[in-house]
Amino acid sequence: MGRTLRASVIALAFCLGGTAWADPPANFDARVEEIRNQVGVPGMSVTIVENGQVTLAHGYGVRRLNTNERVDADTIFQLGSVGKAFTSAALAVLVDRGEISWDDPVIDHIPYFQMYDPWVTREMTVRDLLVHRSGLGLGAGDLMFVPRSSRSREDTVRALRHIRPATSFRSDYAYDNVLYAVAGQLVEEVSGKTWEQFMREDVLVPAGMRTATSDRIERRRTRNRAWPHGRRDGPMAGMGTQEMMDDSGRAEFDPELGANAAPAGGVAASANDLGRWISIQLARGATPEGGRLFSEAQSREMWRPKCMFRSARRPIRWRLRPRNSIPMRWAGWSAIIKAIAWSCTPAPCSVRNRS
Repeated sequence: MGRTLRASVIALAFCLGGTAWADPPANFDARVEEIRNQVGVPGMSVTIVENGQVTLAHGYGVRRLNTNERVDADTIFQLGSVGKAFTSAALAVLVDRGEISWDDPVIDHIPYFQMYDPWVTREMTVRDLLVHRSGLGLGAGDLMFVPRSSRSREDTVRALRHIRPATSFRSDYAYDNVLYAVAGQLVEEVSGKTWEQFMREDVLVPAGMRTATSDRIERRRTRNRAWPHGRRDGPMAGMGTQEMMDDSGRAEFDPELGANAAPAGGVAASANDLGRWISIQLARGATPEGGRLFSEAQSREMWRPKCMFRSARRPIRWRLRPRNSIPMRWAGWSAIIKAIAWSCTPAPCSVRNRS
């Protein structure tokens, strides 16, 4: 995913109890377009949620290079690892139904689940699948689905037993994707539906995310979608001339994870979809219409920090420096637009895990 420069969806949520945010500056659209062109992203969309309401959902640029196919608020983008939060929500739905508990051993629901260490196999819980503290090394198992794979999700789970740990269980943080594949398989084992079907029927549709999809075939059938783009003719991947990539699913370099890893990054959604998703998160699981996707108790569980570790001694600095100075009245929106531009750069995907 880090090698592909995708047209990006940036969802920005604002929640400051009892305080109303000012409208975006009059030239907000022009500033976003300026930065989009500086970074070189073909298209993107922005969603702003204020006090639980979507106040802006807008598209910028085009869905495909060298076309006039404009991005709008219903253009779907592949969300990458933002999709991990949706898999966590799927598990929260099952917890609410009493079908699983966060602290259930994984082997209670997937009898063939096995880690390298038998003790870890017995102790690994549903919660552990989501919080990157299993003892596996950074990105362990990724080659089972990158750049693509014919492995089934079940086969991926069965292969875990051959991956040696890098640290002891629950002692350190190391980002992974493969255990989200296990979480997706657990959804299937418990519900009797594939992760794709459960995500559509029990998460996306109840959330009112009408253009979102968890199925790669359905995504490719969607006309109003952003296409992947990349720079691959330079001295190394990520450099050179930007070009549209083959999104047929038959390309030698498929710009999409293997289907077995979809629970780690297989959701695609639009700005309008993400506006609803953010509203539901801010409302602790309640939908704008007054229903519920998941309970307040599960919302608090998903947002509670699980991995504590020391931060760097020196603060991380933004590498992006806008060419023009920005007046003080732009101060808050300046930081927001910087975040937009930074998120559009070809960097390895990351997620602020809520589980």
